[in-house]
Amino acid sequence: MSEVTGAVERTAGYPGVGRVLVVIPTYNEAENVVIITERLRQAVPAVEILIADDNSPDGTGAVADRLAAADEYVHVLHRSGKQGLGAAYVAGFRWAREHGYDAVVEMDADGSHAPEELTRLLDAARDADVVIGSRWTSGGEVVNWPWHRQLLSRGGNLYTRVALGMPVSDATGGYRIYRVPALDKMDFESVTSQGYSFQVELSWRAHRAGLRTVEVPITFAEREHGTSKMSPLIVGEALWRVTLWCLSERRPGLGGSRRGYGDSTPRWP
Repeated sequence: MSEVTGAVERTAGYPGVGRVLVVIPTYNEAENVVIITERLRQAVPAVEILIADDNSPDGTGAVADRLAAADEYVHVLHRSGKQGLGAAYVAGFRWAREHGYDAVVEMDADGSHAPEELTRLLDAARDADVVIGSRWTSGGEVVNWPWHRQLLSRGGNLYTRVALGMPVSDATGGYRIYRVPALDKMDFESVTSQGYSFQVELSWRAHRAGLRTVEVPITFAEREHGTSKMSPLIVGEALWRVTLWCLSERRPGLGGSRRGYGDSTPRWP
């Protein structure tokens, strides 16, 4: 059973966008969550924060509660256990819709997504349904990544773009803004993907729903504290699902038709 702490009554928002909620999923990020929250509150005071913690063994949830107790713009969603990045974001999107927010931001807890760049994404959201902070569009940059990891990310995004016919340079990027009505059009509640494939699936759903997606160049920096959650399994899941989605587009019998997301996503064990 999820539990929420922190106040939720607010009327102000970001000019031209409205009430904005930044969802930060956490699992064993006790040190990073303090740093990212402080940076975000300083960089964009008008937005609110929801820390979605999956019952972290290192006490991240308790740290988040202390942050919420000291700042009415910080809220905490306590989840029963480690359920994955995708499930945490879906829960955060649902919470935002239920509490009347106009837009939702995805942001990592580890500092890879600079809060200081959020105003540029929010400005772009005034005229867009989806905004992606892109590493691989013109002007984007990655700091402290080895060449083989850059090659893997670039190659995976190129494969995704070609396979799905989707004009997005960074479909796996996790620094994003969604208008809440756009999330409803994408039927976000039915998304079950995790990791990179979660980001790809939402990008694809936005594209197929005819939503306006804008990419804004960002500088992505590798985490300085804690351990990365990325693994070969997460990358493999993303490539596997992209392949199945591609096949389902070309052969409807594999996963349904283009009429609705509930039928178009391939089924597999």
